[in-house]
Amino acid sequence: MDSLNSLLDGFGTALTPVNLLWAAIGVLLGTAIGVLPGIGPAMAVALLLPVTYGLEPTGAFIMFAGIYYGAMFGGSTTSILLNTPGESAAVVAAIEGNPMAKAGRGAQALAAAAVGHFAGGMIGTILLVVLAPTVASLAVDIGAPDYFALMVLAFIAVTSVLGSSRVRGAASLLIGLTIGLVGLDHMTGQQRLTFGSLQLADGIDVVIVAVGLFAIGEALWVAAHLRRGGPEPIPVGRPWLGGQDVRRTWKPWLRGPLIGFPFGAVPAGGAEIPTFLSYVTEKRLSPHKEEFGKGAIEGVAGPESAASASAAGTLVSMLTLGLPTTAVAAVMLAAFQQYGIQPGPLLFEREPDLVWGLIASLFVGMVLLLLLNLPLAPLWAKLLRVPRPYLYAGILFFAAVGAYAVGGEALDLVILLVIGLIGFGMRRYGLPVLPAVIGVILGPAAEQQLRRALQISDGSATGLVDTPFSVTVYAVIAVLLAWPWLKKAVTRRRRNVSA
Repeated sequence: MDSLNSLLDGFGTALTPVNLLWAAIGVLLGTAIGVLPGIGPAMAVALLLPVTYGLEPTGAFIMFAGIYYGAMFGGSTTSILLNTPGESAAVVAAIEGNPMAKAGRGAQALAAAAVGHFAGGMIGTILLVVLAPTVASLAVDIGAPDYFALMVLAFIAVTSVLGSSRVRGAASLLIGLTIGLVGLDHMTGQQRLTFGSLQLADGIDVVIVAVGLFAIGEALWVAAHLRRGGPEPIPVGRPWLGGQDVRRTWKPWLRGPLIGFPFGAVPAGGAEIPTFLSYVTEKRLSPHKEEFGKGAIEGVAGPESAASASAAGTLVSMLTLGLPTTAVAAVMLAAFQQYGIQPGPLLFEREPDLVWGLIASLFVGMVLLLLLNLPLAPLWAKLLRVPRPYLYAGILFFAAVGAYAVGGEALDLVILLVIGLIGFGMRRYGLPVLPAVIGVILGPAAEQQLRRALQISDGSATGLVDTPFSVTVYAVIAVLLAWPWLKKAVTRRRRNVSA
């Protein structure tokens, strides 16, 4: 009841004309910046951090929250229309969203993503209000073996459901893990795969990898085929979701937050793992399995809802523990410190107006995001009418700008081109791109958690399975690996019985 009363007070803060204006500006800026390949929400918040020096804290954080959600939706816009994710959480949207766009259903994919963001954000924020103290206390108890088990589950899941074979999925994952090794070993300080280059000592940023594999790889692939006459112009199609689309998407919209929110709330969480697991879940549960990989709308609705709910979940650990679980949360933590505020268990007591105004603004931001982007879906879809050479020239330009903005090094552009060529080769030989991106994002973290778990157990492998949580996750992994053989055995037995 206290939380409800505090939330109502927060709405009183968030719905003032000035704070409504900051929320609208944040959503618009976030969407616009999210559309640019490589410039995701973390960079958007970081770039705008100096602009907010003159603002009072509540208005600044309300605008940051709008930027966060807006940039997540903007990233999925280019992911769906151009197969070019604006940020890592939008990677999964390209798998089904881009084939939908190529089939003339880009507006429906964008509408499914917009409603998914709205549903996921609303449910996630309600869970934030109700469950924040409980989830935070559970997150503290999760250790290195549990994190490593979760990351192995993500690796197995993504290689099992993507691509024409598990071997190709595993090969793609291996490419990503190798790229993730570049840089300094965080425990020993030794250089790995840097070839003597100091610029590579910090590793290769995941934004450069994602943009290179998706944007550059896609542009080179299209360019290679344009010489043969090129594809037909892509139709835009009708602008709204039909009854059949809604019937197929309402369950994924509601399932997404159940996966996304817990992952966002735990340290080392974020939106990447839950979006992949949501996609796997929807593929398993959908009666339209034959459409997956060719434009199944469930594969857009579920992961986008999970991504938005996970964004709400990240605020749990940041506000209650002062522990950032994503790059955006880390930048927002720096912003709190800029104002002399330290997030943690006492934050709700010391700064109730700020915290509950921020939480209430999440609800307001979700409504603004839906109202702004549903009408804009057909307009965004018209990007597909731009002649392909001009369109992909623009993609290459913005990809290069985004990659250069990451570190300001000319070497980043060379790395971008090399990774783009790798992406082109992967398309040529039928390797799915997504497992490689997963390997880059989660590989270093998985290595770190593995080594921590082994250090804690004094080098014993039993340290990886010494918690009920990790044992449960490995049991799920065993089922995933054994499922194809079990399915074949059951089918063969049924045939023998019927014969």
